[in-house]
Amino acid sequence: MVARRETVADGVVRLTLTRPDGAPVPPWKPGAHVDLLLGPGLERQYSLCGDPGDRSALRVAVLREPDGRGGSRHVHETLTEGAAVGVRGPRNNFPLVTADRYLFVAGGIGITPLLPMIAEVAASCTPWRLVYGGRTRASMAFATELTAMYGDLVELCPQDETGLLDLAALLTPAREDTAVYCCGPEPLLAAVEERCAGWPQGALHTERFAPKPADASATAGDGSFEVELTASGLTLTVPPGRSVLETVEEAGVPVLSSCREGICGTCETDVVAGEVDHRDSLLTPEERAANDIMFICVSRCRSGRLVLDL
Repeated sequence: MVARRETVADGVVRLTLTRPDGAPVPPWKPGAHVDLLLGPGLERQYSLCGDPGDRSALRVAVLREPDGRGGSRHVHETLTEGAAVGVRGPRNNFPLVTADRYLFVAGGIGITPLLPMIAEVAASCTPWRLVYGGRTRASMAFATELTAMYGDLVELCPQDETGLLDLAALLTPAREDTAVYCCGPEPLLAAVEERCAGWPQGALHTERFAPKPADASATAGDGSFEVELTASGLTLTVPPGRSVLETVEEAGVPVLSSCREGICGTCETDVVAGEVDHRDSLLTPEERAANDIMFICVSRCRSGRLVLDL
């Protein structure tokens, strides 16, 4: 249930979620997110932005997006203090890796998954820096707390005061000892990915709140393919215009899913055989090359037949 609701920036509310019976919440690590089950067909993922050591509550911050799909509007208009809300998870597709130093780059509400990472890195006395951009200073959630706690390690860059982030200066030259963590709107993520193309493999870690823009040339002419489900003993045909997830569900095979956009990781499925056409926004190039898991809500098949552990 919603134990507390606070406005933490223009258009941003922080929810403190507790169990009605007072039991501890599940353990989690920096980078994790939960699904809020807001109603039939209305499930949304939000990064945890509290303290992993606090098992009394989970905390998320939600930006109201007037042009969104309705999840943030529901949160802002319906989830008052005392309201009941279903929570699934936590899950973590954005884990904090060990590094000699860290560069955190946040855009807007993308600051949320970085907050517990920064706290953990700061506590370990590992060198780090945060560059945090937003439309205006008033729209940048947790900016005051961050500068009060960490001082000059935090650089605030409101766009109406300083313009866009100077990524060329920030990410040049490439550094061998630094892990870069970035979360924010797609233009920022795409620009950071471009600037980090020459960095060591695995140096950049990103999390998206929306799927990468689809490459029309990569999806043109999608055909049908077969999917064998080893645990269910079924072989199904996935037609053009239908996902593996939809086809499996129609056959009566239950699969956990949430975003259906390849960004939350809920429908991760083990691949036994076949070549996957990965279309998610989660896997690294190395993970895609391994070809041992796929997200069946968006990814398809290159080889004509997939064998999945379902």
